[in-house]
Amino acid sequence: MRHLIIYAHPNENSLNHYLLNTVLEGLQSENHETMVRDLYQIKFNPVLSPEDMHGQRMGKVSEDVKCEQDYISWAEHVTFIYPIWWTGMPAIMKGYIDRVFSYGFAYRYDQGIQKGLLTGKQAVIINTHGKSNQEYERIGMDKALSLTSDTGIFVYSGFEINHHFFFDKADRPTPENIESWTEQIKDAYVKNRYTSDSHHTFQ
Repeated sequence: MRHLIIYAHPNENSLNHYLLNTVLEGLQSENHETMVRDLYQIKFNPVLSPEDMHGQRMGKVSEDVKCEQDYISWAEHVTFIYPIWWTGMPAIMKGYIDRVFSYGFAYRYDQGIQKGLLTGKQAVIINTHGKSNQEYERIGMDKALSLTSDTGIFVYSGFEINHHFFFDKADRPTPENIESWTEQIKDAYVKNRYTSDSHHTFQ
């Protein structure tokens, strides 16, 4: 299977980077075709410009956006890995969605009816956040995050979501937490065991 990983975290020593490597090693061990788009590493421009907006209305996109769209078109399965900051995506990931998930590529309207254009593609979303899951559930933030990302972006665009992981208290993970998260990712992707490294402590 062709797997694309879209990753957003600036720190190579972060927990998110460890999770990226966990996914990547597992996929490669199963001989899947893999491609990683590290948005900070490639210095993706997240700013939706007036030229972008005009081009989208005309069915045209810039070369950097076309490059990302080609990767998504290639992929059968897309994994999104990013932390929850201020109850949402990092700005670079949100900008990626704004620019790359453009009209005519990710969705369109047929006689006023919205249609997702990325149907047939599977997705996994892996998020880390500092609050506990119990705190998020108490204030309804768990449902809000799923609604705004899963329903509002990915399902809207046609993805079939296989898993959405919310790894909580990620700014202070225990070795037991990391082992559990590794097992959950393993179960979602791979058959082989991946040994966790408890030295990765930054969300």
